[in-house]
Amino acid sequence: MSAALLPVFLVILLGHALRRFGFPGDTFWMQAERLTYYLFFPALLMDKLATADFSGLGAMRMGLALAASVAAISVLLLIIRRKLPFDGPAYSSVFQGGVRMNTYVGLAGAAALFGDAALPLCAVAMVAMIPVNNLFCVPVVSRFGGATNGRGLGVLLELGKNPLILGCIAGFAMNVLNPPLPAGALDSLTVLGRAALPLGLLAVGAGLEFGELRRNLLALATSSAAKLVIFPIITATACALLDVTGTARATAIIFTALPTASSSYILARQLGGDAPLMAAIITGQTIISAATLPVMLALIG
Repeated sequence: MSAALLPVFLVILLGHALRRFGFPGDTFWMQAERLTYYLFFPALLMDKLATADFSGLGAMRMGLALAASVAAISVLLLIIRRKLPFDGPAYSSVFQGGVRMNTYVGLAGAAALFGDAALPLCAVAMVAMIPVNNLFCVPVVSRFGGATNGRGLGVLLELGKNPLILGCIAGFAMNVLNPPLPAGALDSLTVLGRAALPLGLLAVGAGLEFGELRRNLLALATSSAAKLVIFPIITATACALLDVTGTARATAIIFTALPTASSSYILARQLGGDAPLMAAIITGQTIISAATLPVMLALIG
């Protein structure tokens, strides 16, 4: 299992090395991430969902288990807030670090372990988790962050324009309705989708920032314990209660044992969270998860 996931993290490290050496230039990485987020990943999701056979996958039960798990870990972090030695902005970044997931790493990890057959389940995981994540994260960062610009509702409304969610919805619709498509349309989606995983992982590596790690070890440890250990255990419990087994169970655990999302930094910066701390948590969890993700899969997957 570790061997299957190793290439995923090696590509992330390659992206970081390329950024450090200035190749192909700093302006490239922002545009590469945008292109992946708005074009390549939606194309990949549409392609795999349009032709997927969901019978026997337990996809609906898996989605319910994941949505319940996101709510559970979020409520837990809110309950223990007063016990944590962090100010409001720092707590909001720890909270995001404890509940959000990096979909690039999740898709690549599931594909490495289970092949393309897991990608429809990954899409179900994203549809189940992303809305619930945002319903908790946006109000929490707005409440405990230092911003007074009132942009929380605007950020929440952006969920309706999330290209990953829209790609999933389009793929599901194509699967159910089976509309007539122009010749080569699905093949074009396949070609575009092939660029999503390598470029997405390279962009994750390019975004790693190591400068703040040493000054934020307690916050990193707190968010990592919640995200990389407690969250997947909650998910394994929910899967057991809902009889989610096999690849669906493993995919659910992968998506809750992932490092936190790179977009957490943007939300922290917009709503007054501790953005430098958020960058440190993203970097630290990405490194730590290279060890914890295989362990969690082996123990509870």
